[in-house]
Amino acid sequence: MGTQDIVQKLWNLCNVLRDDGITYHQYVTELTYLLFLKMAKETGTETQLPKGYRWDDLERQDGLDQLNFYRALLLHLGTHGSTRVQAIYVNATSALKVPRNLKKLVDSIDDLDWYSAKTEGLGDLYEGLLEKNANEKKSGAGQYFTPRPLIDSMVQLIKPQPGERVQDPAAGTGGFLIAADRYVKAATDDLFTLPEKQQQFQKREAFYGVELVHDTHRLALMNLMLHDIEGELILGDTLSPDGTRLPKADVILTNPPFGTKKGGGLPTRDDFTFPTSNKQLAFLQHIYRGLKPGGRAAVVLPDNVLFEDNVGAQIRADLMDKCDLHTILRLPTGIFYAQGVKTNVLFFTRGEKDTGNTKAVWIYDMRTNAPAFGKRTPFTREHFSGFEKAFGDDPLGKSKRKDEGEEGHFRRFTRDEITKRGENLDITWLKDDGHHNAEDLPEPDEIAAEIMANLQTAIVEMEALQAVLAGDEPGGAGDDEVAA
Repeated sequence: MGTQDIVQKLWNLCNVLRDDGITYHQYVTELTYLLFLKMAKETGTETQLPKGYRWDDLERQDGLDQLNFYRALLLHLGTHGSTRVQAIYVNATSALKVPRNLKKLVDSIDDLDWYSAKTEGLGDLYEGLLEKNANEKKSGAGQYFTPRPLIDSMVQLIKPQPGERVQDPAAGTGGFLIAADRYVKAATDDLFTLPEKQQQFQKREAFYGVELVHDTHRLALMNLMLHDIEGELILGDTLSPDGTRLPKADVILTNPPFGTKKGGGLPTRDDFTFPTSNKQLAFLQHIYRGLKPGGRAAVVLPDNVLFEDNVGAQIRADLMDKCDLHTILRLPTGIFYAQGVKTNVLFFTRGEKDTGNTKAVWIYDMRTNAPAFGKRTPFTREHFSGFEKAFGDDPLGKSKRKDEGEEGHFRRFTRDEITKRGENLDITWLKDDGHHNAEDLPEPDEIAAEIMANLQTAIVEMEALQAVLAGDEPGGAGDDEVAA
């Protein structure tokens, strides 16, 4: 039985728990608590758990005793055991109410083919579970999970190296950090070719970040641990003073949350030159300020970051001054949880000096005339091959490139041309042929989701306009809403 089969088996257990009123996200969190105990036993690392609070202790209980013991175990592990154990179990509570459901979960986990799981990698098993959760629309977890083909392509182009510090200031379930670690390990025979001191750096200091949502932070810690990464993952808000304490990075890879700050308030960071309630614009400032000179970033951002006026234009101008914004990838729609959100990847390098770093921006349009991605047309790594070839091998964007003209997907725009556009980087030139095969149309629920996302955007913009007319601070979407 391969990893995918085990993931499917674990996912199917969720159906058992629906009668207990448990949501998908609660289920993955619940599974994490149990899988940690079982995996500690299977990998011989139970010493990090206090005696009497391990897998066998839970398994030998039965009925209501087992459920009561499990609740006591969660409480105990949140304050005892290794630092990582406490971080995973802090404030942990069970959503299970029926003893037979816990028994079913424990027995089913015990019956899995753990030999295969360990051979193929427990990290892969866990990531498969997180991906299932993200792809399940009802779970709402897609907002914390960037599609793996996109992450892998970004990492491949940015090329993190041994000895570099890699940061994700909006870590979600840890996908970017894990992919960057995987890239370095693939180039160093699992770190074997590195000196001992550098191996320790890679394991303990190279990868670090911040995650705001408690449950997501818990899943990310588990994910990092299963991939043998001990770097610091702070539970906090990058847009608060927490963000100022992060060490400067050689590489930043991230997909910041969409939306505006609750109530339209400004971030509590006092070091931003351009205060704004737009979270992506605030994150963008954190990212280019958080890079070391010569450091490079690849960041997923929605279209509004490319065209928003006033403070948006000022931030883009500052970015292009301080960094070489060499490449923008216009991503297809339908690859994120909210169908109506149009996104891009910005690739840039921090300059040695703070002025005049961007001479020209290359834009690759992967969106116009792209298929409608969804269940019928899955989004895969192969879809990036054209862009990766055009981008070239140089992670600083200095490879020889060719402007493909009005009919092509890759164009070059000089800094002067962008200035004349009022610093607007939302540039399109390809004509949408408008001929979509009925087979390519999204599922009805995806079309409905897109309509909802567009309505949400319109409401947010109307509220902001209303606030401006009334002379108030602009309002905004809640933390988990979309304001593209």
